[in-house]
Amino acid sequence: MTAVSVQGSGMTRFGRHPDRTPRDLVEEAVAAALDDAGLEPRDVDAVVVGNAVDGLMTGQESVRGQVVLRGTGIRGVPVVNTENACASGAVAAHLGWQSIVAGLYRRVLVVGYEKLVHPDREKAFRAFDASMDLAEMHALHPSPPADRTIFMDHYADRSDLDEDVLAEIAAKNHTHGALNPLAQHRTPLGAADVLASRPIVGPLRLRMCAPMGDGAAAVVLSSTPGPVHIDASVMTSGRGDDASMPTAVSRAAASAYERAGLGPDDLDLVELHDATAVGELELYAQLQLCDPGSEDALVKGGTTRLGGARPVNTSGGLLARGHPIGATGVAQLVELHTQLTGRAGARQVDGARIAMAQNLGGIVGTDVACAVVHVLGGPS
Repeated sequence: MTAVSVQGSGMTRFGRHPDRTPRDLVEEAVAAALDDAGLEPRDVDAVVVGNAVDGLMTGQESVRGQVVLRGTGIRGVPVVNTENACASGAVAAHLGWQSIVAGLYRRVLVVGYEKLVHPDREKAFRAFDASMDLAEMHALHPSPPADRTIFMDHYADRSDLDEDVLAEIAAKNHTHGALNPLAQHRTPLGAADVLASRPIVGPLRLRMCAPMGDGAAAVVLSSTPGPVHIDASVMTSGRGDDASMPTAVSRAAASAYERAGLGPDDLDLVELHDATAVGELELYAQLQLCDPGSEDALVKGGTTRLGGARPVNTSGGLLARGHPIGATGVAQLVELHTQLTGRAGARQVDGARIAMAQNLGGIVGTDVACAVVHVLGGPS
């Protein structure tokens, strides 16, 4: 099987960019990734572009990738568009990886982007909600709230949540994000600051939830050996209504560990899909970072903080780095590439050699609609 390396990476700062277009954001991320890889646009053999809701937000459908790439100088190569909710970017990376493994291309550019900032915030909330089975959503929520996406209600629908633990998770990610110059929120927060933020629903506070934002991220995948390599790329779909099956994330993680020939104890850092602090809490056991029921202890023990045994979301995660839906999965890979090449500055994980990125999207029945896990290795 052809080995796949990450030759270069780049992204915009995530945040509120009301005066920038999707094309403008993509051009910046692509130029940064090509420059990092030491390549020119003519060196790209194919492009896979992940985006979730541009059709709902701007009306651009069908050829989104070809449109946003128009000013990048990339001409005539195959362009594939992927749409799979919040996992759209990670799915794009998975397809790019597949095409190199299959021997079709030498260099594939992977792009994820999203433009969510809009004068009508409810429009963005309803775009998020479209990542569910709408018939099911309308049956459960005939009158969706105007001040949030229904996903927040889903995450808050538990009676066993400890607000202090959720606040610690959010504070960790905001503290990490303060060290990331490309993060949307760069103010370090303590648990008390998080708990003092505005209530959203249930135990969730504003700073426990990923913000709306715009952004783009890109990575160059290559068959040329490099210091950072993809040891596993796994995509699964949800179990739907069959609650006897393991979750999509659990199955993806187990398969990724097997394919990479390692286990959770081998990981030096993890980027996971913390759409809310509850989301991060629920993922720890699914990714085998701890036993089920030990999530609170994992948080309180400091394992997931910078300086801990296995830092989680050194970029700030979705909570602080931001969550422009289609860009998120690629941004996670940008962070891992930055860490594994020793260029993360104040948030650098000492000796980082093996890392995992986990991205998910949508909800259908009892599970997420899609999950993607990547395991990356760096210099020995």
